[in-house]
Amino acid sequence: MLTQNLGYPRIGSQRELKKICENYWADKTGYKNVLQVGKNIRHENWKLQKEAGIDVIPSNDFSFYDHVLDHSLTFGAIPKRYNEVILKKGNEELDLYFAMARGYQKEGLDVVAMEMTKWFDTNYHYIVPEFCKDQPFKLFSTKIIDEFYEAKQLGITTKPVLIGPVSYLLLGKEKEAGFEKIDLIKNLLPVYIEILSRLNALDVEYVQFDEPFLTLDLTEKDKKAYEHVYKEIRKAFPRLKIVLATYFEGLGNNLALTTSLPVDVLHIDLVRAEDQLNDVLASLKEEIILSLGLVDGRNIWKNDFEKSLSIINQAVEKRGLAKVWIAPSCSLIHSPVDLDNETNEKNLSAEIKQWLAYAKQKIAEVATLKKLITHESPASTLQKLEENKIAISNRKVSKIIHNPAVKARVSALKEKDAERLSPFSARKIKQQELNLPNYATTTIGSFPQTAEVRSWRAKLKNGSLTVEEYDNLIAQETEKAVKWQEEINLDVLVHGEFERNDMVEYFGEQLDGFAFSKNGWVQSYGSRCVKPPIIFGDVSRPEPMTVKWTAYAQSLTSKYMKGMLTGPVTILQWSFVRNDQPRSETCTQIALAIRDEVCDLENAGIKIIQIDEPAIREGLPLRKADWQNYLNWAVKAFKISASGVKDGTQIHTHMCYSEFNDIIQNIADMDADVITIETSRSQMELLDAFADFKYPNEIGPGVYDIHSPRVPKREEMVQLLKKAKAVIPSEQLWVNPDCGLKTRGWDETKKALIEMVEAAKEMRKAEKVLSADLQAN
Repeated sequence: MLTQNLGYPRIGSQRELKKICENYWADKTGYKNVLQVGKNIRHENWKLQKEAGIDVIPSNDFSFYDHVLDHSLTFGAIPKRYNEVILKKGNEELDLYFAMARGYQKEGLDVVAMEMTKWFDTNYHYIVPEFCKDQPFKLFSTKIIDEFYEAKQLGITTKPVLIGPVSYLLLGKEKEAGFEKIDLIKNLLPVYIEILSRLNALDVEYVQFDEPFLTLDLTEKDKKAYEHVYKEIRKAFPRLKIVLATYFEGLGNNLALTTSLPVDVLHIDLVRAEDQLNDVLASLKEEIILSLGLVDGRNIWKNDFEKSLSIINQAVEKRGLAKVWIAPSCSLIHSPVDLDNETNEKNLSAEIKQWLAYAKQKIAEVATLKKLITHESPASTLQKLEENKIAISNRKVSKIIHNPAVKARVSALKEKDAERLSPFSARKIKQQELNLPNYATTTIGSFPQTAEVRSWRAKLKNGSLTVEEYDNLIAQETEKAVKWQEEINLDVLVHGEFERNDMVEYFGEQLDGFAFSKNGWVQSYGSRCVKPPIIFGDVSRPEPMTVKWTAYAQSLTSKYMKGMLTGPVTILQWSFVRNDQPRSETCTQIALAIRDEVCDLENAGIKIIQIDEPAIREGLPLRKADWQNYLNWAVKAFKISASGVKDGTQIHTHMCYSEFNDIIQNIADMDADVITIETSRSQMELLDAFADFKYPNEIGPGVYDIHSPRVPKREEMVQLLKKAKAVIPSEQLWVNPDCGLKTRGWDETKKALIEMVEAAKEMRKAEKVLSADLQAN
């Protein structure tokens, strides 16, 4: 029996990767320093896994920004607009790579970034490959080969990790009509063969192919591509040991296809799809090793050893020890790095901490399970089993988890609690009293959190600032932001959220049932790391959370100040969620807490309230057959949070980096008065779904990409608004950035928003001219 890992966090135990990359982008450090930090992280990760007892250790799971983008660079799938970046004197391969991820605006060049979207149903964002008809592929970057060799120099023979050819193509996007991306397999497969040939020459033993699309609904053409690809790879490399990794869901109706593929090891996710084990055991060929994904790669709860041992014994009884491996359910990039870094009991009590495991601890759990099942069990290992039993038992009976009052409130909910007083058509008439213009301008909520602002929070926590001193500083920063928004003539203002650390963490800190880590960072995209709250118990709101700062900001202006909240589904999705009750139950508890906050904001005189739900689409189950159940409770949770207010109070919501075509009816069912969405990277393509559906409520398609440092020109935004107007009536349109501005700098933010306001003015002016011409005729 062997142990394997599918991937390890690449941010570094102290977020070293984030810091060096951001310094490089700011021209504060050199190219060689970035490479060295990356190398240090890789070496640390490989050594840690070897010392922990992992037999098959991954390489090529490290990335400076995104592993899908790594593959696009490796395969030479580089959009033509980056040709000038490639040719720019002095640019390294890494500069091209970052330009594809973030855009490039310097030295006379102005190139937009590639699109970004969610990695299946996680909060990780990947850079979407762009394909044209007859897309050529070639081996452009040798990263995968270099990193295998690098590990070998350390005395560690790793298992290179590749996104499988079919999944890579399915992750991408056709950028022109007239072809299907899966047809590009004939162009792509030779590059895989070349990579494997080079690895083979270095005596590689195992290669891991990640094929998560095998857990999704596939077309017949997709299935034939799978059969073709793995048949050709096996024919070219008869002795190469292929690890086929599936995760995030069960194989379902792809079981026969998957178990027929000529691979050596099949990995399945038994955390998300425990019930698939019997079917896989019955279907799998005798010679294929089964890798059991038992340790949860996406959550922070300690593994239940007794339960896992029972599953392992079931597999061993059927296949024998040599044909069973033990592993995490998926890559550990979705887990924080090391629980040992949590040393502050104010953040995380000892009672809760005993229930948790981060990536380092999960690796140890995998190794311990192997020792227990193979009876390589010294006293220390048996002691770990006993400690595990105690922790699992303690969690089940803990008094801090259950709140009868919260459970009773959920049980008492009625259908009317999830409905506004009147339909949108009546609310719209009432909301016209707000006297907002066509192309009303606003932002999504947050303004830049400078190092100075972040330092105030740190000083408050360590006691070097009093609460009064901290509040005075936040008040001054809020006043400056409000005054500046008035100066540029935004129509609906925001207070800037300077008092908030993260859009989910901030609320979780004020809700009962949540706990917080100090160092539980996970990568969201690029250098952006988030620290998800831990929902361990029943959720309720002890007191108002946002009213103080929103009401203060409203007192500074005669313009409308938008109340800013995070919605229940997003709080759920972007937290580590308790796994001892249905997620729908936890979501409804959160919805009631947000509902209380919405009502308090309205009572404080706030007329416009935004409840962000960027994670609605992300939360969809991977199989369409399971969608409706999720959408029923997710949409209902949002409506519970939003439906306690009067008709004249305008409810906004925000969603980003999602495809909406297949759930547009459900988005309409949410019944928000205004929805703002990300559309700039897709050049308004995402708006087509709303146009085809004839979305009845108001909509703000984002006119510039906040995830890129480049400042768009006014003409770009005008062109995007013209595209929007071509499909959505102007009286329904708002003008806003794609997302919040927290991660941007003030200089670029001010320049971009001034251009955005001017673009809206230009659209209004053009409409007045058109209206006058029509009247004259």
